[in-house]
Amino acid sequence: MTNTIPEQWIPQAHAFQSTNPVNAMSVDVEDYFQVSAFERVIPRSDWPRWELRVEANTDRVLQLFDDAGIKATFFMLGWVAERCPELVRRIVAGGHELASHGYQHTRVVNQNQAEFAADIRKTKRMLEDISGQEISGYRAASYSIGRDNLWALDELQAAGYRYSSSIYPINHDLYGMPEAPRFAFLTGTNGLLEIPVTTAKYAGKNLPCGGGGYFRLLPYFLYRRALQRVNKQDQQPGVFYFHPWEVDPEQPRVPGISAKTRFRHYLNLHRMSVRLQRLIRDFKWDRMDRVFSLPASSH
Repeated sequence: MTNTIPEQWIPQAHAFQSTNPVNAMSVDVEDYFQVSAFERVIPRSDWPRWELRVEANTDRVLQLFDDAGIKATFFMLGWVAERCPELVRRIVAGGHELASHGYQHTRVVNQNQAEFAADIRKTKRMLEDISGQEISGYRAASYSIGRDNLWALDELQAAGYRYSSSIYPINHDLYGMPEAPRFAFLTGTNGLLEIPVTTAKYAGKNLPCGGGGYFRLLPYFLYRRALQRVNKQDQQPGVFYFHPWEVDPEQPRVPGISAKTRFRHYLNLHRMSVRLQRLIRDFKWDRMDRVFSLPASSH
């Protein structure tokens, strides 16, 4: 294992007026029973037995964005797209970007190179067939691209993706590559743009500033201050993400999970919608493919 980054990684300069930055809003479209933390208690073969709530919850998110007049990027599981094709079409019809989250939320660390290549191609074709739109972006399940499987970036480029948002430059018990660049970078001559989830640097340490459970855990004013620091001090756009199940406090409770997992998954679900409304009001937002300058398609 090494803590050095590849020499061919090229930071991408990003310039904007620091008084009026635009950040990237993104949604990982998966249902409550599909999260990585539940893998051991809910095998994929049992997924059809669980109540599907992702379509109604994503429609709630679409309405939230429509009310605020913003556009976002939706990283969708192929498994969900197969079962909710009209949701895919509503996302695109609303002017949002559709992107890939893989087929069934398999972490890249649990795939070999051939399995990963097949997965990303299958999902890309499926989403393009349903939506009629080119799929440029990809986000790995649980940010599971890191120092030990960087070959995945080459496979994404070979499959026709233009960018990935799959590396989280933090220390975490499930994922993370803290030595990776904090902001968007080209992964070398292959031309793929990697857009890391946002971190704020304090005392030489990268701290999470990209959403998810951290957004529900921390007081809102701390998150707002951290994102303002990224925009004003680093003069970089932020990347925020959340899941449709996070706006659903009434979702079924999953038995057999640890106290740590229960805390992470269910904390402050009842406050998430209000916090999102504040976040949308306090900052400017747009789709990933419009906030960042993507490399030209090679396909």
